[in-house]
Amino acid sequence: MRPSRNPASSLNGRFIGRALVILALAATAGCVSFGGKAPPRLLTIASDVKAPAGVASTTPSANAIFVDQPSVPKALATPRVAVRESSTAFAYVKDAIWVDLPARQFQSLLAETIRVRSNRLVLDPDQYLASSGHILKGDLTEFGVDASTNQAVVTYDASIRSPNGETVTHQRFTASVPIGKVDADNVAPPINQAANQVAIAVADWIATQP
Repeated sequence: MRPSRNPASSLNGRFIGRALVILALAATAGCVSFGGKAPPRLLTIASDVKAPAGVASTTPSANAIFVDQPSVPKALATPRVAVRESSTAFAYVKDAIWVDLPARQFQSLLAETIRVRSNRLVLDPDQYLASSGHILKGDLTEFGVDASTNQAVVTYDASIRSPNGETVTHQRFTASVPIGKVDADNVAPPINQAANQVAIAVADWIATQP
């Protein structure tokens, strides 16, 4: 004789099964990660001058300028916004992150500024196998906040080598801009302003080079 089934037991079994599935899905969902928590502020700098679109530029290779990515100290080799507390100590602005490393951002701003103000062909050395024009290298030693003066400071030690490699000219450029409050909402504009001041000075200096 076939044993009879208890309807109540069958219903309870299906309910328990569904509950276990729901709990399993919920637990799985809790383990899924779509990346780290985004910082409250992503900061960037930009050139105050822009080259017009659709305008071709042709020049003898010896007149081109190759703008190299600057070297930086370890304190600036990070997307965090540096705050110099003393000659031997750095901190970083809370909840503020650069969209790219300071060296690459400053290289792009510098190249754009030189391109517009000098009206010369500006190239990235990494995009060409040979660099037969002027080569601009440098050290970005300051790119952040000086806590002792409450100012944004950008300092760039520039060196330009002639196409034949016989001469190298060196000069330091620096700019400081006051900051009202050192936090994620207020640090980027003055740093951007200081970076543009330095880039303009470098571009005008390059225009005087033979």
